[in-house]
Amino acid sequence: MPKLSEVENIIVSQSFAALRHPGFRMFFIGNATAMLADNMEHVISYWVLNDTFHSPALGGVAVIAHWLPYLLFAFPVGHLTDRFDPRRMIQFGMMLFMCVSLMWGILFTTHSLQMWHAVVLLIIHGIAGVFWSAPAQVLLHDIVGAPQLQSAVRSNASARYIGTMLGPAVGSALMLLVSPAHAMFMNMMIYLPMLLWLWKAPYGPRFRRGGQPTLKPMRGFIDVVHTLQVIARDRTSMAMILLSGFASFFIGNAYQAQMPAFAIALGHGDPGVAYSMLLAADAAGALFAGFMLESRGLLHPKPGTALLLASVWCVALGSFALTSTYTLAVPLLFGAGFVELAFGAMAQTLVQLNAPSEIRGRVIGIFVMAAMGMRTVSGVTVGLLGQQIGIRYSLSLSAAMLLVVIICISTWLRRQRLVSE
Repeated sequence: MPKLSEVENIIVSQSFAALRHPGFRMFFIGNATAMLADNMEHVISYWVLNDTFHSPALGGVAVIAHWLPYLLFAFPVGHLTDRFDPRRMIQFGMMLFMCVSLMWGILFTTHSLQMWHAVVLLIIHGIAGVFWSAPAQVLLHDIVGAPQLQSAVRSNASARYIGTMLGPAVGSALMLLVSPAHAMFMNMMIYLPMLLWLWKAPYGPRFRRGGQPTLKPMRGFIDVVHTLQVIARDRTSMAMILLSGFASFFIGNAYQAQMPAFAIALGHGDPGVAYSMLLAADAAGALFAGFMLESRGLLHPKPGTALLLASVWCVALGSFALTSTYTLAVPLLFGAGFVELAFGAMAQTLVQLNAPSEIRGRVIGIFVMAAMGMRTVSGVTVGLLGQQIGIRYSLSLSAAMLLVVIICISTWLRRQRLVSE
């Protein structure tokens, strides 16, 4: 397993290094369009749910139902990624996404949407995301290799935020031009570019040096224990998994499901427009971060830097939660998006570079389980708690608690002499 200094040495500082690779450019485009469809679905469904049921608690339940599959299935899917072709697993996820959009459209058209329908569809959507996340990270390594991995991770995260930024705008426009139901039907087709490109993409086990890996029997919980033992021997990976897990535990993206309520509370013009602008500001900050960091080759992956950026994220989101001024809320979300991409991509890069190749999928599965699966709990800390004390106070309290945890992780790392002076 490489040491931190070795990891830093293999990182390429060339601007937009991964995007110079033709295979990654195709992956980037397909991933961006799929994320566009994903976020269009979110913005349409969250708006309809809020307009239909007017329940912050339902927003919290929506977050729990959406992210629980990551908590339950991320490791098994990561294990399968070590054994099978990640391209086919991603394609299966794309097909599930398309089915969910179709069902939303039917329920909206027939005016038969009930709460349990929403919970079931969000769970299926979450399962689709699990089949997308860990296999896509393994495929990134196949496409660009270790030297360009940080660039690929950051560019891939930028593609995600391109979808997050454009999704609210396109989704809102389609709701106005046609209807939520017809927008969902159109949304189905946006997943096709990624699905079709993966069909013949020359990556995966058959194209790796050494060919198809030897399939070993899955041993259930023993495999989980073995993977955790490997991670525990590398404190950098452990710290980054803890950071990502606790960030998702306390905050995650639960505040996005509550954004309609934040938009109404800020009282700035049309709530629908304010809602879209707030979501877009968060995504625009992340997109700007990806462009600026990649264009200059900034912020080599170090655990101390990741922890510092995560602390700034806490302060930005806590301030956003407590402000009553829309003109201040927008730049705060922009700043939060900027540092979220920076520390999230850095944590993912450190974990993936330190993972042994023979169990890379399993290690990434643990990371995805922490980084995304723990968002299940953020539906409680931000959503359900917000029902009791108000979403502004629940988000600010969650940010403060996360900041305390980050300080503890940083102190632990310093004691282990892993953080660069």
